[in-house]
Amino acid sequence: MLDSYRLRLLVAVADTGSIAGAAAALGCSPAAASQQLAVLEREAEAQLLERSARSVRLSSAGRILVDHARPIVAGLDRAGRAVAAAGTVDGGRIRVASFATASRRLVAPAMASLRRRHPQLDQTFTELEPEDAVPAVREGRVDLAVTHQYAGFPAPDARGLHPEHLLTDPLSLVVPVSDPHAGDGQVRLEDFAAAGWISGRSTQGFQAMTEMAARLAGFEPRITSRADSYGVVLNLVGAGLGVALVPRSTFVARPGIVLLNVTTPARLARTVHVVTRDSDHSPAVRALRDALIKKAATLR
Repeated sequence: MLDSYRLRLLVAVADTGSIAGAAAALGCSPAAASQQLAVLEREAEAQLLERSARSVRLSSAGRILVDHARPIVAGLDRAGRAVAAAGTVDGGRIRVASFATASRRLVAPAMASLRRRHPQLDQTFTELEPEDAVPAVREGRVDLAVTHQYAGFPAPDARGLHPEHLLTDPLSLVVPVSDPHAGDGQVRLEDFAAAGWISGRSTQGFQAMTEMAARLAGFEPRITSRADSYGVVLNLVGAGLGVALVPRSTFVARPGIVLLNVTTPARLARTVHVVTRDSDHSPAVRALRDALIKKAATLR
């Protein structure tokens, strides 16, 4: 009979691409994981892994076993969480993650609302960007995450997860009050082809959106400043150092800047989602998800 823990290890190797990654996901040492996988090969009477000095990959038999093991592991997870879900919200625990701007306007108010109704619920929070939050939910390090997805970019891998739409956050252009278009209300990005642009430091998120939107409008943006904080971005615009595309929810009115609607290119927006595991039926997770949906309705 095949051991369920060892099957879980093999599935984790498939998901992470390494024995070390599988060991980290299941909370054991790489050496212990390797030993257990060797036992699983003896139990299965087949070579499940192709090992080399620097890497490991599933053999043909290993891939077949993983395909059969996934529903078994998911079923065990559902069974365990169904037992836990029999308890009350007050007796539960929930680990939450979110990107920064949603934390302020959406997640913190929802968690506060839940705490008022269930003061004994153990809630913890970690700030994570979507590229880190989604794997954290899948691997069980986080129970619920609020994430965003920019229009025009590939959606993250949602296998085993349940993403639910909360709201759509349009992108707008922030310009200095001295800009000739500051009084227009609505503008086209191509009108700012010669402008200096302020964007992020990473290759994801609003830096990538800025560059993609500019290219759709027919020009390559001249990035003159980079900052990860939207507050810093707005300060730089106010100082006259350039213009910036920002999600509208991040805009805080201040002297020296103007927020303008963008008419072309279309679909400049990000969608915000709450992500949980398909197999997680915890009443605490369900209660916070409902609180987030209720709060998001007031922000739309």
